[in-house]
Amino acid sequence: MQVYLLRHGIAEEGRESMPDESRALTAEGRKKLRHVLQTAGKAKVMPSLIVTSPLKRAIETAEIAKSVLGYKHSLLQSRALVPDSTPEQAWKEMRAHQDETSLLLVGHNPLFSDLARYLLNSPRLQIEFKKGAMMRIDIEHLSAHAQGVLRWYLTAKLTFSTPQV
Repeated sequence: MQVYLLRHGIAEEGRESMPDESRALTAEGRKKLRHVLQTAGKAKVMPSLIVTSPLKRAIETAEIAKSVLGYKHSLLQSRALVPDSTPEQAWKEMRAHQDETSLLLVGHNPLFSDLARYLLNSPRLQIEFKKGAMMRIDIEHLSAHAQGVLRWYLTAKLTFSTPQV
């Protein structure tokens, strides 16, 4: 299975009067996210299922991914992808969809840094999972313990870079 981890784009700052769940993407966050997803689209990323955290900024991110990647199905929301979830909860959610060939998970940190370490079976690995970044991990068997292979990691900064001549 190809697993894509997509951290939500840049969101508005939290305020006392606004619950964390209601924070929306900023215009800059949407723009950078589109660049990352367009690059992913050129790499033939075509998820068979998109599962997203139910928080507003993640749902908005998943909607943009759906549009840019040409995903034709409904988005599935899961509390297993909220910021304070655990890699084990996310792994259980993934295993529930083991018949899928390509799974796009949309969520948050600190979960995604922890989940990447978990999926790669590398507890000491240090990962700075940027907002709007996307990672591909291939997993051959969705058994009791994850053993994935990192294929690539893409950030907005890379997609905005232009080569020097």
